[in-house]
Amino acid sequence: MSSANLTREETAARAAGIRLHTVEVDLDLRSAPDAAATTFPTRSTFAFTAVTDTTWVDFIGESVIEVIVNDRAQPVEWDGARIRLRGLVVDATTPNVVRIHATARYSTSGEGLHRFRDPVDDATYLYTQYEPADCRRVYPCFEQPDMKARWRFTVAAPTGWEVLSNGAETSRDEVAGGVRVHFTETLPLSSYITAVAAGPYHRVDGTHRGTQAPIALGVLCRASLAAHLDADEILDITRRGLSFFEDAFDFPYPWGKYDQIFVPEYNLGAMENPGLVTFTEAYVFRGASTTAQYEARANTILHEMAHMWFGDLATMRWWDDLWLKESFADYMGTHAAAAVGGFPDAWVSFATRRKGWAYTQDQLPTTHPIVADIPDLEAAKLNFDGITYAKGASVLKQLVGFVGEEAFFRGAQRYFARHAFGNTTLPDLLTALEEASGRDLAAWSAAWLQTTGVTELSAERTSDGLELDVSTVRPDRVTVGLYGDAGGRLVRRGEIATDVVAPRTPLEGARRDDVVLVVPNDDDRTYAKVRLDAASTAAVARGLSTIDDALARAVIWAALWNATRDGILPARRYIDIVARHAPEETDAALLTDATARAAFTIGHFAADDDRAPLAAQWLDTAWNALSHATPGSDAQLIWARTVGTATSVCGDRAADLRAALSGAIPPPAGLPLDPELRWAWLIALATSGDADEADIARELRTDDTASGRVAARTARTAHPAASVRAAAWQAAWSDETLTNDHLDATIAGVRAGGRRDLVADFDDDYFARILPTWQSRSIEIARRLVIGLFPASPSLDAADAWLRDHPDAPGALRRLVIEQRDGLARDLRVRAAQPSR
Repeated sequence: MSSANLTREETAARAAGIRLHTVEVDLDLRSAPDAAATTFPTRSTFAFTAVTDTTWVDFIGESVIEVIVNDRAQPVEWDGARIRLRGLVVDATTPNVVRIHATARYSTSGEGLHRFRDPVDDATYLYTQYEPADCRRVYPCFEQPDMKARWRFTVAAPTGWEVLSNGAETSRDEVAGGVRVHFTETLPLSSYITAVAAGPYHRVDGTHRGTQAPIALGVLCRASLAAHLDADEILDITRRGLSFFEDAFDFPYPWGKYDQIFVPEYNLGAMENPGLVTFTEAYVFRGASTTAQYEARANTILHEMAHMWFGDLATMRWWDDLWLKESFADYMGTHAAAAVGGFPDAWVSFATRRKGWAYTQDQLPTTHPIVADIPDLEAAKLNFDGITYAKGASVLKQLVGFVGEEAFFRGAQRYFARHAFGNTTLPDLLTALEEASGRDLAAWSAAWLQTTGVTELSAERTSDGLELDVSTVRPDRVTVGLYGDAGGRLVRRGEIATDVVAPRTPLEGARRDDVVLVVPNDDDRTYAKVRLDAASTAAVARGLSTIDDALARAVIWAALWNATRDGILPARRYIDIVARHAPEETDAALLTDATARAAFTIGHFAADDDRAPLAAQWLDTAWNALSHATPGSDAQLIWARTVGTATSVCGDRAADLRAALSGAIPPPAGLPLDPELRWAWLIALATSGDADEADIARELRTDDTASGRVAARTARTAHPAASVRAAAWQAAWSDETLTNDHLDATIAGVRAGGRRDLVADFDDDYFARILPTWQSRSIEIARRLVIGLFPASPSLDAADAWLRDHPDAPGALRRLVIEQRDGLARDLRVRAAQPSR
């Protein structure tokens, strides 16, 4: 194992040997605008007491120049990841002072200090991203969450730049070639949530009246995106969220200011750095956007805000308890979005998107308990997944119902009061919740937090009424919705609620002659995969879109999708149901997911002989829905995007899209043909062979932005010629100048249109490359390659052979290959289960 891959045991031993007090960081970023400059000076000064005379500091960079321990220089002992410290004063009361002078590297992978040059105005922008362990790429540090410290930053940068960190700026000094900016010392923080950003960012200021003091607010983005930044809405959500959380947690926002910065080429949706939250620029909408997109942004804003308490104030001791921050933030983001964020239907989106992610992840052979076993950092990196986020949030939703919302928040208040600025484990939280609710949570925790797998729920019609069947008995209460037919509409006639105590539970009072549809969990309270019986499936095939309750529709859409991906519902029938009811779906999130899942079904689950006719049928469905959608509506925009996706597989409407893009015919009334939609259509045309380099170059001249350049790369690499795909394949693996976004664009081009015939020859090359790539590239870049270029072959033999021949490959790499192999196995299994015509 590389020394960069820290283990739980050795970090625990390090934390037992020293007590960290303060860290001072001095960065010199004045060279950043010079593209030829690849490195920058970095200095860290630590004050800590020790009960051992030796330890190490983490650093991954260009060089370590000097190590001074208690005013005495010592020989540099650095293996590329760890700097050894010797001769420490062993005294629990006398602090050691260690100064390290090093050289760090600017990043283009989104890890560490990412540097971006804006093609619009040639301006340079910097920001940091560390979770779980990339702080050490920017300055020497103790890279583990349980070694908190008070941090003080000083950053030198070009004159005129915004320079930000967790604390507020206290002063600026003019220095040669720029300014040196000083920041106030923070309250105790873990290294992974410290942060720096610098560049000519556009800034909008605001203020929030906090419970104890005014909180300075800032919203920032690149200058070239300023016209698209709806800062007033973002500030409004921020103020409402801060008021909600300060009151709910009975703990004032502790981090002083609250800046939120939207940054380019970001690997995540957002990151909860106290006082300096970073977000992907995808949330700065350059074109028309749906209500679901605005809701997703509000949810993310509130998710990160919840982290100011869950995660930043009280932090998990090690990554095993990652759920202590992510599950809670995921739950609280949706809860706050529905309560005060202006999106009362946020739980509908949660039901279709977050739970859908969790169900998929929980059925993989690599699934894990919510409270996971995380032996090292590589495992931690891959555990930011659907279990930790969405399944954890789902069972927390159940827990709130189990203990009561008032008791849940009282327990959270006790938790923060006891553990503010400290580190925690599972028992710390459960104890606080048990005290507040008076309930014993040991059985609940063992059943939901420490087990794996998705419970299946179904209702069986019997001669006496109904029985609820569950595949796994866990402490739970389930509601079963009963629906009748009222003039062609499906109408809820009532419900039966029952505690789950056995695999089969009779539902008393369920005998109703007018019940045509039975939906277990139609309130989406529990975390379970719903199975509809044959009569209920027939009922929703006729009338799904007539159900008034969007949450119930979400549960039914999910049930249909799960039945399809499990090979129970034939792909042709699923596409028929989507084609009939998606054009009538009024919820933007449900419609977006239904259209995406239909496309996935055609590409992955349809029998080989069905794929082409289903693709043509689906394109006709999307085209007709676009033609009849209300002008300017969410539905119109979603169907316009769907037309592009469908055209990349079936080119029957290519001439119409070309004509609209060229201006020969007008787009549908009310549809803004903005750069985002234009590129989506052009990429589809390039994939089907109906657009060429001249078309791409012409479009790029009108949108020569960062987004435009990424889209142009996808379009160019998507051309359906074997030579083009081969060149893109080689570039993805070998061209280390590609930024993370450009790598994604290249991978998307290689995979565009599902053209297996153009890339089948690269299967052996894939399996020859993945281990050397894992060993030589950063985990973020390697992960994208391993997942994105996994062969969609008609056989599992190559994947099985690699796994058999590489038993000692890094566990994180094997996990990715196992997961991709499982996805392929599902595709092959479901295709084989499709009924013949």
